[in-house]
Amino acid sequence: MVCRTLKQSRFRFKKAIKWGFRVSMVGPTLIDIREHIDGLGTKGGQYYVRCGRTGDRPVPAAGTRFPDRATARAAARATEQYRSALRRYDPQVPYYDLIVCEEPPMGSTKGHRHDSMTERDEYTLSEPVITKTPTPGHGDLVEFCHRVAGAVFETLSESGYDDIETAVMDAYFELAENVGGPDELCLCLLKSITAELHERLSPADQAEVLTDAAARLKPPTDETNPLDATLDTLEQRGVIESYTGSPDSVDLDTGAEAVVVQISGYALSAQNDRLPVLPVTLELCRHHTDHPPQSIQVTTGDGGWQLMFGLADTGDQNGIVSAPIDGEV
Repeated sequence: MVCRTLKQSRFRFKKAIKWGFRVSMVGPTLIDIREHIDGLGTKGGQYYVRCGRTGDRPVPAAGTRFPDRATARAAARATEQYRSALRRYDPQVPYYDLIVCEEPPMGSTKGHRHDSMTERDEYTLSEPVITKTPTPGHGDLVEFCHRVAGAVFETLSESGYDDIETAVMDAYFELAENVGGPDELCLCLLKSITAELHERLSPADQAEVLTDAAARLKPPTDETNPLDATLDTLEQRGVIESYTGSPDSVDLDTGAEAVVVQISGYALSAQNDRLPVLPVTLELCRHHTDHPPQSIQVTTGDGGWQLMFGLADTGDQNGIVSAPIDGEV
């Protein structure tokens, strides 16, 4: 019976993660609730949420301060809603007795005050604290990362890569419980997916997965040069801060064997002398489906990264999702 329950839970979570992490779980999604709590927070707030038994400050309210007691109560209710939704997919999520605490401003001699969340008649989980998606346009980086992750996961699901699916789900369980901010969560998730693809699939299979995943995303609507459009999108979504391109990057269809771009402020950090480039490659595939890059090489320099996209089909694919870092320019 336990095995069946866990299997059913994993199946439900698999369906949720498959559709870009935006599917409704119990009313709003986990992302919606995180963003709601983040919107309630303020710098320098005197109130915070913690467990009255253990003193722990649980995700997703951990590290967030609130301006007044009423707002902190709303955050506590949303935190319970979040953890209840997550518990449907991971029964091991711990229970907390949430209370609102006040910490006086620095230098004040006023003692700490605690307000226990005992007014259970104020809310029930059948009447969610938040019931709709946040205003469109909020959290561009989060939205972009989860669209990328959702498209890749859906491709893996339909391509029969069950072992990678399982690894991604396990990573998301752990990340959703332990990572604080939504931006950090989505970036860690992309890095985890990148690592699984790099370790478990050949470069040819990686390219096939990304080409398929790109086809699941909304196609571009303009005639802008594919590489420029890719980099513009990454800049607008907060994946990179700025970029410059080599002369050959003006047109990917000129027959050039390789193009070079310099990016700064890349949101994903290097791991084990490799740079996760999955979102870059996938976005480029979305804008240039007929001729995706065959390889990517990375060099450090000028406070950022230099990326060389190999366009010629030499039969030696490398660095499609995780590119090796060669050294300094």
